[in-house]
Amino acid sequence: MAGLGRFTARRLLSGLGTLIFVLFVNFFLFQLLPGDPLARYKGAREISAADLAKLREELDAPVWEQFLNYLKDPLQLDQYSTIQGKPVWDVIGAAVPWTLFLLGTATLLATVIGIWIGIRAGWNRGSRFDRVSTGVTLFLYATPEFWLGLILILVFSTGIGPFPGIFPSGSAIGSGVDPWTLEGLISIAFHTVLPASALAAVYLADYSLIMRASMVDELGQDYLMTARAKGLMDRAIRRGHAVPNASLPTITLIFLNIGFVFGGAITVETVFSYPGLGLLTWNAIQFQDLPLLQAIFLLFSVTVIVFNIIADLLIAVVDPRIRV
Repeated sequence: MAGLGRFTARRLLSGLGTLIFVLFVNFFLFQLLPGDPLARYKGAREISAADLAKLREELDAPVWEQFLNYLKDPLQLDQYSTIQGKPVWDVIGAAVPWTLFLLGTATLLATVIGIWIGIRAGWNRGSRFDRVSTGVTLFLYATPEFWLGLILILVFSTGIGPFPGIFPSGSAIGSGVDPWTLEGLISIAFHTVLPASALAAVYLADYSLIMRASMVDELGQDYLMTARAKGLMDRAIRRGHAVPNASLPTITLIFLNIGFVFGGAITVETVFSYPGLGLLTWNAIQFQDLPLLQAIFLLFSVTVIVFNIIADLLIAVVDPRIRV
């Protein structure tokens, strides 16, 4: 346990160092952009003259003083979105639940299906299932999420020939539908099918290929030969010996990817007009809402750092060799 404690402390310190670097970049990156930031607030009716005067005073201060003030309050709770004229974290808070639902659904589908395909393909290396699944997953792995989303809209929303469209092509819920009713839940589920499928298909390919490679590596290990010599059935050997050992790289990859899935969500949510953080990011870029972009960048960066730390700690718990 002492080794795990030291490893945890080192990893937390490393994450803290990365976070400080992110804060540094997050501040100075937006400082380098041209133009007057206050000019973008002209259409925001909810911002009072007093708030604008306070922002002007902060922007007229020396850069080093602004940076120190930013470090005291990196969340910048008093910053307003130039698009909506509301506090940026209120705007982000309204989009977070939709993105969490979409990413949670996509990650669950990608994990379950991808690991199952990888286990079966790796255990039966060279079989027809292995050849077909490997070809399909390689194709999906190389496919951009937004392109796959457009194809899904064309096939399953617009419809092709005699096949009508089944699922909605945009939004997260039907217009005027109460999300807290049965009708609302069904509407949310139907609206989530296509964007979740576009995200899940790409990431399940990643998980499947890694799981297959790990299973193939395990096939030649001595402990499997020993298990067979004891008379254990192939199913028991696969489930009780090969899969737990082969799952380690895939589990790590899943946790590492959770933070990066947000990048794919930007394109997918934009294609499907899904009202989550991805679409919010696109709108902030399009309308140059710098305060909102700065907050989203910080949120995405912290998410990646946190899940990287979780992945490292998880792998250290499962495999003690990592601690040294």
